[in-house]
Amino acid sequence: MSINFDGKVAIVTGAGGGLGRQHALELARRGAKVVVNDLGGSMDGSGGSSEMANAVVQEIVDGGGQAISNGSSVTDETGVANLVQQTMDEYGRIDILINNAGILRDKSFAKVSIEDFRLVVEVHLMGTVLPTKAVWPIMKEQQYGRIVVTTSSSGLYGNFGQTNYGAAKMAVIGLMNTLKLEGQKDNIRTNALAPIAFTRMTENLMPPEAEGMLRPEFVTPGVMNLVKEDAPTGTILCAGAGFFAASQIMEAPGTAIPMADISAESVEAKWDEITNFDGAKPLFMGGEQTGKVFELVGKANA
Repeated sequence: MSINFDGKVAIVTGAGGGLGRQHALELARRGAKVVVNDLGGSMDGSGGSSEMANAVVQEIVDGGGQAISNGSSVTDETGVANLVQQTMDEYGRIDILINNAGILRDKSFAKVSIEDFRLVVEVHLMGTVLPTKAVWPIMKEQQYGRIVVTTSSSGLYGNFGQTNYGAAKMAVIGLMNTLKLEGQKDNIRTNALAPIAFTRMTENLMPPEAEGMLRPEFVTPGVMNLVKEDAPTGTILCAGAGFFAASQIMEAPGTAIPMADISAESVEAKWDEITNFDGAKPLFMGGEQTGKVFELVGKANA
């Protein structure tokens, strides 16, 4: 087994079922000590108990692995602090954090309440920020960390009825894009997973026949590559049903209009060139865009 996590400690949030459960089981099978976090609530975020997390821990222990459960909410600062403290007390380090917990409250934008919008953003965005913030100093001190945020095609590309979910899922990409830069000097690598899976969260959005093809365990092998020793950083990985593809935010090469000629009409006249993606290259950080802009502007105004 070439990818292993012997001696590593991993926290997986929302690991009581679906994708999180598969991530936790596979990490344990490959040698990691796993903290199975799950509030145990329904898909709309109501209710909650640690029974689901306990069940996954039992699976891991029965298979010869090491694991403990935690029932904290990822949106509660005190609960997240307890999650991290419990992990440190039990295992003494934290090497991997997979931010997987989430809820859905789908409605069209015209019908969604602000309360439901805020709640979904809170769980998916702040429920990623809080655990990541809590483990960050530990990973910095260790000079080692692997973090996964969970995005979605709804955030990357849009999906009807999911403005709240899509907004939150694109927000975690913005979070990752800066964490990948700030973590470089401390060997902390952050990546994003965009899963395609039949789970409790998606069963009402997909036909029943999709269940056999879109099993969560077909996503998890991609995640193992995002948290391994030589993992990339800043990668968005789409995964499901044996399909794996990297996704990137691209910017067209663009053009620059001389400052003396800038107007709505001059932009209109250049529109085809502005929106032409031939020769587009991905940018790793905002500074690269700034450099490109100054180069084009300099040439246009020479």
